[in-house]
Amino acid sequence: MQFTYKATTKDGKTVSGSAETANRQALLALLHKQDLRPVLIEAGKNKGKSKSFFSPKQKVKLGELVIFTRQLSTMISAGVPLARSLSALQNDASNPYLHEVLSSITKDVESGAPLADAFGKYPKVFSDVYVNMVRAGEEGGILDDILKRLATQVEQDASIRKKIKSAMAYPVVILSVTVIAFFGVMLFIVPKLGKILVGLGGPDAKLPFYTQALLDASKFCTSPTIAGLLPIPGINKIPNLILIMIVAGIGVFYLMRYVKTDAGKFKLHGLLLRIPVVKTIILKVAIARFSRIFASLMGSGVSVLDALEVTGAALGNKVIEKELKEAAEDVRNGKPLSEPISRSKHFPPIVAQMLLVGEETGQIDTVLTKIADFYEEEVEVLIDGLAAIIEPVMIIFLGGAVGLIAASVMGPIANLSKNIGT
Repeated sequence: MQFTYKATTKDGKTVSGSAETANRQALLALLHKQDLRPVLIEAGKNKGKSKSFFSPKQKVKLGELVIFTRQLSTMISAGVPLARSLSALQNDASNPYLHEVLSSITKDVESGAPLADAFGKYPKVFSDVYVNMVRAGEEGGILDDILKRLATQVEQDASIRKKIKSAMAYPVVILSVTVIAFFGVMLFIVPKLGKILVGLGGPDAKLPFYTQALLDASKFCTSPTIAGLLPIPGINKIPNLILIMIVAGIGVFYLMRYVKTDAGKFKLHGLLLRIPVVKTIILKVAIARFSRIFASLMGSGVSVLDALEVTGAALGNKVIEKELKEAAEDVRNGKPLSEPISRSKHFPPIVAQMLLVGEETGQIDTVLTKIADFYEEEVEVLIDGLAAIIEPVMIIFLGGAVGLIAASVMGPIANLSKNIGT
């Protein structure tokens, strides 16, 4: 939630600014950390700027975040003061929203706030993992090294997302065009062709079963039989297909709302983990992300319990997150992490074995980094293979659909024309 505030410093100076926090109490806690005494707090305003439909989206791309992280790491390694580094990067930011975010962060840092707290005000830009790793770097005095690790991690995530989007783009476009074309054919073309066939062969003409099925389906789509059964005034002339699309749209809307809840996410993620090919991709991505994030946090000096909590929330799958929470309870009770991971339904045995080796040698971060590299390569190979298979499958599907429609229409017309000629 966006807040604007006015506050006084210890010296009695008045400062103003804006912050995005979960609620008013979180803002008060943030101001208290900065030794500021709030005078006025207003919700829902952003320095008088009004948003419209045509306003730029408040979004920072992963590529922009990678560049920012690497540049900040380089400047800190070179000995440039943090506030000055942030100010310089703010001036170079081409993204208006990133410029606005860095402006606020720079003011917070100049006021004495820790960098992690300043980043934490913008959860849409800086994830929990990002913020916690920066906090660990500040506390350990190795912020530049942590930022290098973060840049690599964000870059790997961006690469995986890009490959997944690239593999899904072709089938999504083809499927969308197919659905739109199907609706157009059923609503506008098939009814006219039906009239032509009836005109050529008469109402008692015998048609192939697939042609008759196509005509019956088109008649059902264009007739208002469903709307006529509903006791709602004004909809008795709506075609069945349009009514079904409206109902389906409402159903999808409420389903999306439910999926955004914790219970809905848990059920959806559990369902995805039962779909054969999808399950493989999700698990490999989750294991790669778990290994790299956990290794980075452990290498930064974060405790195992804190690292498990942060890593679980960053995996993007509630089912696996629940498993990691249960593993954290075992670790809290004195068991090594490799033991609950070995009983996991989703983590393969190799992960538990490598964790055990890391625990025995004291090099968990090194071992997990190798696991992350291995599974990230596996994800790339799997996605490239699927992308190569999807294209011919979609071509065969479309060719079959077009051939069926053509045979349903042109075959009877040719036969009826021959009958007329004889």
